[in-house]
Amino acid sequence: QVQLVESGGGLVQAGGSLRLSCAVSGIIFSINTMGWYRQAPGKQRELVARITRAGSTVYADSVKGRFTISRDNAKNTVYLQMNSLKPEDTAVYYCNAELTTLYWGQGTQVTVSS
Repeated sequence: QVQLVESGGGLVQAGGSLRLSCAVSGIIFSINTMGWYRQAPGKQRELVARITRAGSTVYADSVKGRFTISRDNAKNTVYLQMNSLKPEDTAVYYCNAELTTLYWGQGTQVTVSS
C-alpha cells in the first residue's frame, strides 16, 4: 500500500521560511509527477507547485520567486522550500504523487502570523 507522509509544517512569522517534506513509501515502481497543493479555510484546494520526474516545474503565480519545489527520486521524496512567507500562505498543505493512480498525503498545517 502506498503512503505519503508530510512533515515540516508549523507556525512562522511573516517573512520567515519553512521547508515541507513528503516521503512516499510502499510498493513503488516509478513516481511520475509530484506536487504540493494547499487549502485555506473556506477556499478550494489549489495547486502550489508540481514537478515531473525529470525535474520540470510549474508554480502558482502567487508563490513564484518565493517557493521552490524539488524532489529526490532515490528517496521518493518531494520538498517545498517556502521563503518570504505571507499571512495569505496560511493553509493546510497537501502533497500528492502520481503512480498508477494519484495518492495524497494527510496534510500539514502552515500558519503565518502577521
